[in-house]
Amino acid sequence: MLDAYLNRKPEFEILPISAQDCVSMSALHGERFAKGWGDGEFHSLLSQKNVFGYAARQTKGFFKPPLSGFVLAREAAGEAEILTIAVSSKLPRSGLGWRLMQAVMREAGTRGGTSLFLEVDDGNQAALGLYRKLGFEKVGERPSYYVAPDGSRSTALVMRRDLR
Repeated sequence: MLDAYLNRKPEFEILPISAQDCVSMSALHGERFAKGWGDGEFHSLLSQKNVFGYAARQTKGFFKPPLSGFVLAREAAGEAEILTIAVSSKLPRSGLGWRLMQAVMREAGTRGGTSLFLEVDDGNQAALGLYRKLGFEKVGERPSYYVAPDGSRSTALVMRRDLR
């Protein structure tokens, strides 16, 4: 019984992002991306009325990080785009990316979006697998778009999903 309690998986809730999340989003973004965004950049984005997002917060467990994951998007003129998404490296394959994307797709549709775009590094197999399962299809490429810390470059795949 004790073993089951100690090995219990954490549970999460998905809630809208607020300006108070900017510092936590910046920290998590810096953990997951070679060039992390500062909290000021997140605050500037969130001050735009067409920008929205969701945060994953742990509800059970002894250690509750400020954010376990988040997604940030924008909608304009019927098209929405994922600006960024990050899930803690301590929570691989936890389903948080799926849940965050589901939340943002619903909200984008509610705001009038008929399609959703994103860009992803062509070497990020985990993200590509998630996006393909969600129905995204490649519609373009941006060669040498991403720059790794060692200076190497990789291609950004532009992907699209119909929201209807």
